Amino acid sequence: MDDFTYTCKRTVVSSKPVQPGKSFPLSVLDRIMEPNHLRILYYYRTPGGRDVGETTKKLRESMSEMLTCFPIVTGRLVKDKKGKNWMIKCNDAGARMVEAKLNGSLDDWLDKVDSDKEFNLIYWKDMSHNPYFWSTFNIQITEFEEGGIAIGLSCFHLLADPSCATMFIKAWADITLGRKMMTPPLCHPLPSRRHGNNNSGHRSYTDLINYYKSTIETKNLVADARHTTISFRFTDPMVRACMTKARTIGLSATTPFQALAGLFWACISKIKGKRNGLIDMCIGLDMRKVLGLDEGFFGNCMVYNKVHSNSTGYDGAARAIEKEIEKIDNEGIMDLIEWLENNECRSSPLMSGCDLICSNLGGIDPYLATFEEGYDPLRVSYYVEPFAGVGHVLVLPSQSGGGVMSKVVMVTLPEMEVVKLCEDDLILSFSPTILMETKK
Repeated sequence: MDDFTYTCKRTVVSSKPVQPGKSFPLSVLDRIMEPNHLRILYYYRTPGGRDVGETTKKLRESMSEMLTCFPIVTGRLVKDKKGKNWMIKCNDAGARMVEAKLNGSLDDWLDKVDSDKEFNLIYWKDMSHNPYFWSTFNIQITEFEEGGIAIGLSCFHLLADPSCATMFIKAWADITLGRKMMTPPLCHPLPSRRHGNNNSGHRSYTDLINYYKSTIETKNLVADARHTTISFRFTDPMVRACMTKARTIGLSATTPFQALAGLFWACISKIKGKRNGLIDMCIGLDMRKVLGLDEGFFGNCMVYNKVHSNSTGYDGAARAIEKEIEKIDNEGIMDLIEWLENNECRSSPLMSGCDLICSNLGGIDPYLATFEEGYDPLRVSYYVEPFAGVGHVLVLPSQSGGGVMSKVVMVTLPEMEVVKLCEDDLILSFSPTILMETKK
């Protein structure tokens, strides 16, 4: 972009040194996500009268202070003693920070932005041949010449899922405002099976295990078409209308995620030419609460499972999602963790496999990350890469101004399918706002 300029690339280290010799092993739920990485982007308005670079300097200084509590972020990847699995050596090597400036205004940018343009604001670099010198977390701060700022974060999915990345940004915001960090990171192993439930007569939840087994055995797919991402904003009344439609078909406890996931599963199935059924889909759910983990647990806790449906259309989709969510409990997840640990586990192509993936990120709240009093995030975007396979749907919170149940749905599909999705009559019947342009 002619109006975009990198001004600096640096390494930011923590303001206090980490304890020598400290390291963190990575869990089996971390290791299974190795082929993927995350990109997250926050947009903010800024107070008037500031020179370009002033806000960046302030954020750089608070980042250094905040990183003291995140040694896993400033560490580097090394192999364990067996030379088999990755672990983090806490050597205070720092996080990469890129600073940039962009001509024009934030409002003009948001009016015309697409996912390709957003990627210019989220620095990412693939792992180098020597990972010991490669930063697993990257931060980019882009200041708009006419006011406003974009904060981009990219990280290796091996270390963090969307909840962790959101926690990281929120902690940074708290420190910038001089507040106490509300949810300091807690790095500890996944829990073991609850006492009293480890008996010889226990039957494993084989559906979850079988799904992971099938993804591990699936070769990574190469994208056969150029993918793009589109965002739909559903206000509270729109989400409630979608939930009401779902309840009329007999669902007992419809949630915003179930209703919206069912809606997009049905519509994408139709766009992909499935006339008498639904394409294969899996759902991704954050299992921190189910596993009894603290809110600040820092590590991967997203679990994926296939949704089975012999029905067609929106009613069959919503009902199948409800039934699958009801099945997944603590014991089922522990079965999966134990199976992954007891089997030779290669990294899984979960994000580029043969199924549509629909992830529930409704438990995070990126709009709590306020770096300036009175300036909440204006908009956020989340991406899970690489883009390949059938497609990916993310259901996220929206700004509070849209109502308690307002949601943003980010959909990644081949370009031509995105165009058709924006014209789908069922989706348009709920009148969502399209936040990003399709690529031209």
